[in-house]
Amino acid sequence: MFRRALPALLAPALARAQASSTAIVSQAARFRVTEWSGALEHAWGGAFLPDGRLLVTERPGRLRLVQADGALSAPLAGVPPVEAVGQGGLLDVALAPDFAATRRIWLSSATAIPGGVVTRLWHAVLDGAALRDVTAVLDATPAQPRGRSHYGGRIAFSPPGDPAGRHLYLSTGERAQEPRRAQGLGDLAGKILRLTAAGAIPRDNPFIGQAGARPEIWSLGHRNPQGLAHNPATGTLFAAEFGPLGGDELNVIRPGQNYGWPLVTHGREYSGASISPDSSRPGFADPVRAWVPSISPSGLAFCAGPAFPQWQGHAFLACLNPAGLLRLPMQGDTPGAEERLLWNKQRIRQVVFDAQGRPYLLTDTDRGPILRLDPA
Repeated sequence: MFRRALPALLAPALARAQASSTAIVSQAARFRVTEWSGALEHAWGGAFLPDGRLLVTERPGRLRLVQADGALSAPLAGVPPVEAVGQGGLLDVALAPDFAATRRIWLSSATAIPGGVVTRLWHAVLDGAALRDVTAVLDATPAQPRGRSHYGGRIAFSPPGDPAGRHLYLSTGERAQEPRRAQGLGDLAGKILRLTAAGAIPRDNPFIGQAGARPEIWSLGHRNPQGLAHNPATGTLFAAEFGPLGGDELNVIRPGQNYGWPLVTHGREYSGASISPDSSRPGFADPVRAWVPSISPSGLAFCAGPAFPQWQGHAFLACLNPAGLLRLPMQGDTPGAEERLLWNKQRIRQVVFDAQGRPYLLTDTDRGPILRLDPA
């Protein structure tokens, strides 16, 4: 049963199930939903600290700590201004691999600079209830003077044991107004970028030394990737990406590959008009899964931990429309038959797993709780 009163925004069917303590029976596991935290305003990203607290961003520009019992802290001091307009604002948060020693965290945001707005990557030191030593590391330039959407902004670190060393990956959107920015190697929009864990440019990035190419680029041809995570079984990087009207994608991200947008897509314009006659073309990487109609995948994580052994290694996508959580069992890097959980209940921006392997769902509303799934 929910520890707090169910918010009215939960669908009645889910409310009835939880009010009666009825377990939800999925194809692979039984679970209950707990309303874990108080209300947040458009929660976007989250990262668990070693002590079990959760760092969570709110898109209007706030960073909070959620205690183990779900209590919300006041907003942390020291967060720099962000461009909280449209889809912009304070976006993702991730712990540096050496967080235990340095207390360093990494964040992404939509930030105004001369000439327009960019997706910015920055780091800071978490010092009690404040940030200090805030440092901007990368702006996804050129800045765009118009448009309020498609910032990307998801951060992922390669897992321990990466033979090339730990690296940071950042997704960027193509900013919607000029989709062909995704194809330009001199432009950081519509890309997956790769840096060292310290924020430097790795010498083995695929476009190092190529005339006119930005050395931070790892892959290109992306529309608005907001899910980014490594498969713990294989170490492979996956990205979940919004399509237009249909054509959402799950991609295996390989260095130097072009994922096609807007030259290749399964989707159409919102008017119904064609964007491209091709859903596949030589020279472009195909998605491992595409969705028509859309599911709006805004977050991606893989289950690890003992709480749900039936879900071990499965990919989970947080979906905005239709709202819910999508589970994909994996055979290596090949997704199997999907299951839709809590479908058409709430917009879910991101899913984050704790050390026990319990999923926490960041809901996307102006007063949205964080939901936790517990074994039943």
